[in-house]
Amino acid sequence: MTILDKFNLAGKVALVTGGAGLLGSEFCLTLAQAGAQVVVVDLNGSAAEKVRQELAKAGFTAMTVATDITDPQAVAVMQSAVLERFGRLDILVNSAALDPKFDTGCDPAGGSGSFEDHPLQIWKQALDVNLTGMFLVSQAAVKPMLIQESGVIINICSMYGLVGPDQRLYQREGQAPRFKPVYYSVTKAGVLGFTQYLAAYYAGKNIRVNALTPGGVFNGHDETFLNEYAARAVLGRMAEKDEMNGALLFLASEASSYMTGANLVVDGGWTAW
Repeated sequence: MTILDKFNLAGKVALVTGGAGLLGSEFCLTLAQAGAQVVVVDLNGSAAEKVRQELAKAGFTAMTVATDITDPQAVAVMQSAVLERFGRLDILVNSAALDPKFDTGCDPAGGSGSFEDHPLQIWKQALDVNLTGMFLVSQAAVKPMLIQESGVIINICSMYGLVGPDQRLYQREGQAPRFKPVYYSVTKAGVLGFTQYLAAYYAGKNIRVNALTPGGVFNGHDETFLNEYAARAVLGRMAEKDEMNGALLFLASEASSYMTGANLVVDGGWTAW
């Protein structure tokens, strides 16, 4: 087997939660290009179906499952649908998460994100999606992996799970203060603990569990944000949306066969200072 052979995912079935998202859709395409049959899972079923159609146009095999990952019954239905269609599940990418994007003009939770006034409801919702959802989907995915005696789980973290957000990036002169909210750092830090727990728990079961930690990814940010972000990153820029794909494929494939419980950081050097 050559080193390139180790990246081949032919015959594998890969499930990506948040599969219609900026990075999730990239992960779906990457896994498909490597030979895997892909399951695009997202709360937004129409957006997930659009990703599936794009994969199909490119000649790849994929299916869509619209799923609320915080609902145990919905997750069970998702698992049954995948096994009915493909008969196995080899790779799980836990990419779904609440992540306020007011720096790109979108703040679905509303509010400034200040800690002092942060709504308990939003805190609980974020814990439910970012951690409980990952817990439920991993529970469901690992059962066929145990039967197969093989599997890979990749949990998507964030550099803000390693270090506190630089809140200066989100301030604008003449505007009310805004903050990356507390739930994002806390839940992403929890992803790392969850990753290490599962890796150790499944010791000897041929199920590997690792985390992938991206830095900031360009998504239409304004020039002010770009310049201020660039000044903090060793590489002097934000990532493009396809720059996590190589790391994702590495973790999903046999190229990383001696890695489990690890965290692969792709942050342009943000945490190296």
